[in-house]
Amino acid sequence: MKKILAAVAAFIALPMAIHAEVEVKAAFIYVGPVGDAGWTFAHDQGRKEMAKLPFVKDATYIESVPEGADAARVIRGVAQKGYNLIITTSFGYMDPTVEVAKSFPKVAFLHCAGYKTKPNVGTYFGKIEQPRFLSGMIAGKVTKSNVLGYVAAFPIPEVIRGINAFALGAQSVNPKAVVKVVWTNTWFDPGVERSAAESLLSVDCDVLAMHQDSPATLQAAEKAGKFAMGYNCDMPTFGPKGYLCAPVWNWGVYYADAAKKVHEGTWKAGADWWGIETGIVDLGPMTAAVPDDVKALVTAKRKEMIAGTFHHFTGPIKNQEGKVVVPEGKVLPDEEELKMDYFVEGVKGTIAKMKE
Repeated sequence: MKKILAAVAAFIALPMAIHAEVEVKAAFIYVGPVGDAGWTFAHDQGRKEMAKLPFVKDATYIESVPEGADAARVIRGVAQKGYNLIITTSFGYMDPTVEVAKSFPKVAFLHCAGYKTKPNVGTYFGKIEQPRFLSGMIAGKVTKSNVLGYVAAFPIPEVIRGINAFALGAQSVNPKAVVKVVWTNTWFDPGVERSAAESLLSVDCDVLAMHQDSPATLQAAEKAGKFAMGYNCDMPTFGPKGYLCAPVWNWGVYYADAAKKVHEGTWKAGADWWGIETGIVDLGPMTAAVPDDVKALVTAKRKEMIAGTFHHFTGPIKNQEGKVVVPEGKVLPDEEELKMDYFVEGVKGTIAKMKE
């Protein structure tokens, strides 16, 4: 009799487990246009990968949503339409996402690059600093002036640690290399980005890197006959002669995983920070402008990162004032890296406090 009751119980439980699986209706909020050739374009490629999953019923997006108060209205709008996975893809959406999530406790919210989590709000990002370090190695090897330029968006930890990783990568192969930084205070404004790039080119920078959403930096470097690094996705068409490579995102890896968990009812809010070994970040193809011996050097270091035998922030590391911030042989803890608010030695620039 016990066996019969157990079999009946198992039979009854089976439909319940199947019923627990839900169709996913995902909505993405983008800070720029999908045609920016950079940040938003990369996220949209990830959205498209997610949309291929059989249990994803809908994967819509709203582009060019300003950060701040207006974002809350847009996020609330998709939540009211029944979307059960809402993904907000820019740092400035953090507070609006948290605010709206309070009213929709059964909806899974994911915010990119933020640090605030709630029972139904998770954060996610990738360790783009790893390919940043690799791209810095390339820059340090190909520069003739030993002066590298970096067109940077906003002075927040996400951007600061990328600049530092780039500088450390360059210094690891060229101790004479310095990195000059210009802030644009915009994620996507090709005109402003181009002007910032031109200002760096005018002070002897012969290799430019960037944390921006358009390819304007590449175009400025190409026009000046200098080298440049892309960002977000591979961008060789914007600098046919001077393009070297780009730290790139593969958001589809993460979005597919999140959708699967929502579908299965196993999603939990957390703070996800995935590394190069997962495939979410990588260094894009190195062009013919990168010497073969440099390609071999970078490829070997990338393998060490994937194997976990090399960390991009390993001491000794000093800040701009010459103070040791990471002792020799030590690795900077994740929690300190995530709140990084200083430049390392060899970076020329200042970090202004963000306005609230």
